[in-house]
Amino acid sequence: MGAFIHKSVLLDECIASLCLKPDGTYVDGTTGGGGHSFEIARHLTSGRLCCFDQDADAMKAAGERLAEYGDKVTFFHRNFVEMKDALHGIGIEKVNGILLDLGVSSYQIDEEERGFSYMKEDAPLDMRMDRRSDLTAAKIVNTYSEKELADILHIYGEERFAKTIAKNIIKAREQKEIRTAGELVRIIETSIPAKARRTGGHPGKRTFQALRIEANDELGVLKASLSDMIDLLEEGGRLAVITFHSLEDRIVKQAFAAAQKPCVCPKEFPVCVCGKKPSGYVVTRKPILPGEAEMEANSRAKSAKLRVFEKRSRME
Repeated sequence: MGAFIHKSVLLDECIASLCLKPDGTYVDGTTGGGGHSFEIARHLTSGRLCCFDQDADAMKAAGERLAEYGDKVTFFHRNFVEMKDALHGIGIEKVNGILLDLGVSSYQIDEEERGFSYMKEDAPLDMRMDRRSDLTAAKIVNTYSEKELADILHIYGEERFAKTIAKNIIKAREQKEIRTAGELVRIIETSIPAKARRTGGHPGKRTFQALRIEANDELGVLKASLSDMIDLLEEGGRLAVITFHSLEDRIVKQAFAAAQKPCVCPKEFPVCVCGKKPSGYVVTRKPILPGEAEMEANSRAKSAKLRVFEKRSRME
């Protein structure tokens, strides 16, 4: 196993957005190698940090990186969708801030055996964030129906040639099981017209994104988690979320908007009768983006967007 290296995207912006209190309780829901967590812990005195990640390698690396902070940090080898129950289980009812960085780590992409990269010819089609899970990218590619594959590639990968790729995957697997990234990339390349392959980056990018999202139920988990996280916040507490593609960003934007304006009454009603009250307000009317220097230093930051929500029971 290589070193768990990951450049923390929008680090300064995240720390500023969380408005850290030295005695506060904070949660990093996607700890990774511990970059954001380390900076949060550094700002705490009597405060506490709870670190979640479903990747065992990330937990090990973060544990080593944050060892100097001792009992100030508590680790959970769990998906952030379990955050509320996990925190309540140790007596934490409310927190002052929560951070999610939804990007795939550099380690996960670069480590061949994890199977996240379309650039690793012999990499197994794995893509599991949590290797305790049974659903791998290989299982999806080799067992899903043609329609299921086409839908996944179209919806999660926004792939124009989803139907052709799905059709050719079915043809190829009838001859032999598709096991490696290289085998899948060659199927994708033959499915996309030459003119289209010359633009838009690597032809496998969208298919691999779609398979990763499906293997880890990334969008389902995100949708199921955001309202719980807002509920976990203390008055004035903040939830900061970094997304890396339009599907994630749309979910976060819509969830924050719904929490700010939850009323479902018809527009023609003169007053609200549904009784739904705002949970707070969206701090970032437009997402915070990386600066030119960060994007130049870390190409993976280019698509990052940071959105922030603040819990307020009484709206001014």
